[in-house]
Amino acid sequence: MEQGHLSETNDLRCISEALSRVGDKWSIVVVMELAAAPKRFSEVRRALDGISQKMLTATLRGLERDGFVTRTVYPTKPPSVEYALTALGQEMVVPVRALGTWLVANVERVETARRLFDSDRQSG
Repeated sequence: MEQGHLSETNDLRCISEALSRVGDKWSIVVVMELAAAPKRFSEVRRALDGISQKMLTATLRGLERDGFVTRTVYPTKPPSVEYALTALGQEMVVPVRALGTWLVANVERVETARRLFDSDRQSG
């Protein structure tokens, strides 16, 4: 696939599916939380204010299915489970950090655009 050209229907479908995973709110923050080191479920949940157990479970399962996260069960009583980024997950951290940096640098421009848009809609 040439850069900038998404001509193949299959390419579009695959990209859309991948973006639906990495583009949702919780997947990104879970990946960034695991970027520093592997963590147990409870550690991830404590670090992510506002995420429910059900949502974290679903997010981790989706990230595991897509190859971004590994799940290791240790034979302790009770069993201990640890989540870590795969090589693919670590690679994803690079563009996510770049996007985050760009967003922080441009948050004022986004807010200004929103205010202008909203004021135009109210006056029109």
